[in-house]
Amino acid sequence: MARLSLVIISGLSGSGKSHALKAFEDAGYFCIDNLPPALLPTFVELCNQQNGEISNVALGIDVRERVFFSDLVGILERVKGLGHSVQLLFLEAREEVLVRRFSESRRPHPLLPHLPVLEGVRFEKERVAELRRHADRIIDTSDLTVHELRDLLTKQFRREPTARKLTISLLTFGYKYGVPYDIDLLFDVRFLKNPYFVPDLKPLPGDDPRVRTFVLTDPDAIALIQQLEGLFKFLIPLFEREQRSYLTIAVGCTGGRHRSVAIAGRLQESLTSLGYDVVVKHRDLQKS
Repeated sequence: MARLSLVIISGLSGSGKSHALKAFEDAGYFCIDNLPPALLPTFVELCNQQNGEISNVALGIDVRERVFFSDLVGILERVKGLGHSVQLLFLEAREEVLVRRFSESRRPHPLLPHLPVLEGVRFEKERVAELRRHADRIIDTSDLTVHELRDLLTKQFRREPTARKLTISLLTFGYKYGVPYDIDLLFDVRFLKNPYFVPDLKPLPGDDPRVRTFVLTDPDAIALIQQLEGLFKFLIPLFEREQRSYLTIAVGCTGGRHRSVAIAGRLQESLTSLGYDVVVKHRDLQKS
């Protein structure tokens, strides 16, 4: 029996599920939207009859199917029991972002079309809360463009015939704007000397050479980098052993403009020298 790699895509309306399914299609997956969960075992059996021609599958599950999510979880466990790889991907976004997206598209919320969108968003969040708890991967798309979401999914789920290095994402942010949701490791660097209080450095971004020098020559920063490099040399092989294809490391300072950016840039250099693919995103760099 051929072993399938199956990704189930679900989440909140307006969070980007249709764009995610398109990204999987571009990555070489066989994609189906809104397949009734009860038909999933039959679908898997049909795939097995294709002599390995279909091995990577992405399925979109919509809350409007009105399926009991406990049934869906049970069905997925049955498929796993047959030896197939199953991942449940859940997409979400902040309430104000979802409301704005519906407003921009001039569409009502699909669950409560005759009520304000916010009521539909909150009703849906309650309805899918149990499914979210069973998710293998949760992605908050609030601060992602369509293209960034596609690139993120392509990097993490692209199917290749040979093993590849773990893809590492470094995300910088400012605590004053909130802690990001979709992360694996978090490091707070607010204890380092702050360039914000140096008049010549305050307006400069953290990737400016002058700011980098200020931050990275701090003895505490030097010690921190040394400790993190040792930690990552220990941790990353363990993540790889678990067959993880991605790792998101967040680095936060007060505003997300100086210290976190400088430290992330230095970590990118260290991790790249170890042979890893490293992507850096500065969430709050352009905020005042």
